Amino acid sequence: MNSGGLTPEQTERVVAIAMDLAREGGTGQLLGFVEHGLPVDVRDPAGNTLLMLAAYHGHADTVRALIRLGADPDLRNARDQAPIAGALFKGADEVVTVLRLAGADLDSGTPTARAAAAMFGRGHLLAS
Repeated sequence: MNSGGLTPEQTERVVAIAMDLAREGGTGQLLGFVEHGLPVDVRDPAGNTLLMLAAYHGHADTVRALIRLGADPDLRNARDQAPIAGALFKGADEVVTVLRLAGADLDSGTPTARAAAAMFGRGHLLAS
């Protein structure tokens, strides 16, 4: 992140606030952070991206907006989990659709999206 004169503690706090906005679906405020220099694929200490947290918490509009700003739909966290698998796990059907349309890799991560869909009875979401 281009700190723009921020101390490491301030930078850490900005990232934490942005991660909370992604979890809560605070799309407008979150986009403001990105438009003012926060990297769209910034990660928290667990390797989660803004997109991962928005996807996991079922915020399709936030996921859509982050993808429009260039977020990578395939970045996995430190546990090798992909955003689409997290959305499948949580039953966030609309998020799964948004990520599929963005070209999310159905075969990456642990578990893969295909395996997660099979585990949770959501295979129909991945059918072409």
